[in-house]
Amino acid sequence: MTVSDAVREYCEKKAERLVRFFDRIQSIEVVLDGQAGRHTAKMIVHAEHHDPFVAQEENADIYAAVDLLLEEIEGQLRRHKEKLRNRKHPE
Repeated sequence: MTVSDAVREYCEKKAERLVRFFDRIQSIEVVLDGQAGRHTAKMIVHAEHHDPFVAQEENADIYAAVDLLLEEIEGQLRRHKEKLRNRKHPE
């Protein structure tokens, strides 16, 4: 599918926020696909010293799919950061 400039800018703006959750992010890939009113958004986040974080969402609205996708990736990054933090100071 061809991606409009508005959708591209929206994805870039939202993806920039991920650095607040984990500062070792090296690259972010967003894959968008749309067929018959269903839009699929997939995000692959490459981080230093870790396997890629991957999430995929499907929705009728592309913007809603991207928002849901970002919530899932933010949760993965938050959990990973907590594991790193708690590893150094076990209970």
